[in-house]
Amino acid sequence: MANNPYIPTTVEIISIRPESEVDYTYRLAIDLDVDNGQFVEVSIPKVGECPISVSDFGEGYIDLTIRHVGKVTNQIAHLEVGDKLGIRGPYGNGFPIEEYRGKDLVIAAGGTGLAPVKSIINYFYRNSKEVNSLTLLLGFKNPANILFADEIAKWERADHINVILTVDEGDEDWTGNVGLVTDIVDRVDFDNVANRSVVIVGPPIMMKFTSLEFMKHDIKEEQIWVSFERKMSCGIGKCGHCKMDDTYICVEGPVFNYTKAKNLVD
Repeated sequence: MANNPYIPTTVEIISIRPESEVDYTYRLAIDLDVDNGQFVEVSIPKVGECPISVSDFGEGYIDLTIRHVGKVTNQIAHLEVGDKLGIRGPYGNGFPIEEYRGKDLVIAAGGTGLAPVKSIINYFYRNSKEVNSLTLLLGFKNPANILFADEIAKWERADHINVILTVDEGDEDWTGNVGLVTDIVDRVDFDNVANRSVVIVGPPIMMKFTSLEFMKHDIKEEQIWVSFERKMSCGIGKCGHCKMDDTYICVEGPVFNYTKAKNLVD
């Protein structure tokens, strides 16, 4: 008998780390063969199921950065270390790491869009010789909503990583950049444009206009990758909830080259 693809594996929460007032990173004890940018379906019996991007992974664990804003995620907020969650996946296509090797890579992330690309950043943080340079454009609503603050500080200390951080709205203690991610694109070094690869993840409007901003600097469409966040209920292309035009985001995405992504509309 074939295995039922809808049956989750029960896994234990081994740590919980607060990132903001509503965002928490849950480390789960499970070995998964994950590609950077893939997602899993997370479930609680009698409550429901939701798709969550894998924000990092390693031997014996995956990290899920979860915002407590919905039925399932609000219930997850009541769980503690040692409690269990249902996991199935991983699903979808991730970022093509091989395309970025030897390149001047730029990763632009808005808000929770940093979670799906965090594992890529950490990969090239650990393997600095595999990328020519790495520039991070990170935007958040305000200082209180900055995710992964400790890791951002770690990336800032790396010689081969240029971190440019901005917030939409500062406060009395904020001395950094104020503005949208699109406002800091021109701070990227665009010498040798042909050797650039660009990854952009965030709200759809942010990805659209950030992509256009890069293209003003002669970055070609095929040099840009984006990732869509959708209500991917089944994860295997059966339910149709994530379908855009004739494309099932859960199967063909969530990562797309811009040449494909630009034609995906609701």
